[in-house]
Amino acid sequence: MCSVAKSNRSKGAFWATVLSNQQISGLYYRLILELEPSATETFGSVIPGQFAMLDLTQTPLPPLETISAPLKDAARRQIILRRPFSFSDVSIRQGSDGQVVRLEIMYCVLGPSTVRMTSLAKGNKINLLGPLGNGFQLQPSKELAILIAGGMGAPPLVHLASVLKSRFTGMKVMVFAGAKSRDNLPFTIRTDGRTGPILEEFQQLTVNDCYIATDDGSVGFKGYATSCLEEWLSRNPWKAEKTILYACGPEIMLAAAARLAQKHHIDCQVSMERIMACGIGVCQSCAIEHKTGSEGQTEYRLCCQDGPVFDAKDVVFGGED
Repeated sequence: MCSVAKSNRSKGAFWATVLSNQQISGLYYRLILELEPSATETFGSVIPGQFAMLDLTQTPLPPLETISAPLKDAARRQIILRRPFSFSDVSIRQGSDGQVVRLEIMYCVLGPSTVRMTSLAKGNKINLLGPLGNGFQLQPSKELAILIAGGMGAPPLVHLASVLKSRFTGMKVMVFAGAKSRDNLPFTIRTDGRTGPILEEFQQLTVNDCYIATDDGSVGFKGYATSCLEEWLSRNPWKAEKTILYACGPEIMLAAAARLAQKHHIDCQVSMERIMACGIGVCQSCAIEHKTGSEGQTEYRLCCQDGPVFDAKDVVFGGED
């Protein structure tokens, strides 16, 4: 039985100070924030897969000449609502005024909000609301955890890998990271002559194995991450009852992961994505079709409150009957 971890529903609006905001590669950046001391109790028990809503309404645009041509017009749009971001790392450090929480957020520059985020510099302040939603359930009885990351679905799985490796030393953690091409992988890629391409973000966490898949074959396996995993499952020994899949990425990939899990009788949790206007269940804009206990019956649940993580077998993915 695979259920999803419920948060303690403790949340709040806090100020954060930018410690760094560095480009990983191309359109991908890593933002590190330090929260005010009053946020430590609330954010100290964040579950991988939870998220925060960032207020970027007062964040200025970077110089126009630094904005890529496809984004110049969109970047001028006014920002009214907060934007949701998951965490790639959450840690507690000793500050001058006591313990403080540091958040790491990986983001891709796609529109007016993330264009503005690139202008955030060390010392800048930003307001956020969180932690929100329900995250991944940790299952210490499992011997093998397989993480499937598609594109910008990577951040919460980086956080999850860190927690799994630190808490369950006997658990094997494997990663299958997929993207359209090498340039669409939100990682620092290093080439090792002995083992091939390495994703440093996962290697630093000492995951047991990490496989890369790209649609065009520009790096790693040519094809989808789920296809790469299917091939691995067919060639290696493993036990279904001792294995769990965690997936985050495009919905078409999540649907494929759910089918793969069903085929092999593996527990599977998926982190869904929807456009969110509020993040707290008021706007009702992030509905997910969810199966009920009755045969053929469904209901709608909210990605921001009931999710974003769901048991894969309960989700009705787009295109399903």
